Amino acid sequence: MLALENGMPMYTALGVASSGNILAIIANYWFGYWLYDKTKTKLNSSKTGTKSLEYGHKYGYFILFFSWLPVIVSPLKLVAGVLRLYSVWFVTIAGSCSEARYFFLAQII
Repeated sequence: MLALENGMPMYTALGVASSGNILAIIANYWFGYWLYDKTKTKLNSSKTGTKSLEYGHKYGYFILFFSWLPVIVSPLKLVAGVLRLYSVWFVTIAGSCSEARYFFLAQII
């Protein structure tokens, strides 16, 4: 937003913001992927953990379409890594939703 207000071209600002966001998406995914290795026995042994994993695998990709919401995007990325969702689809869905958010915000300014 500040870059646009200071005269940076819109597509340059969108490219820089999207690149940083894609890197954050990948970093959070791999952190969640690593976190699953540390917590898998606890998740699989509890009833709540097992049910959460089932719901996550069933609805995980659909929930990623809410990744344009600024408040819940980081936890969603982490959970996607824990669920071990397919990384190419994850980055595509979460990245495009975040880029769309940036594009609409840039249009408002």
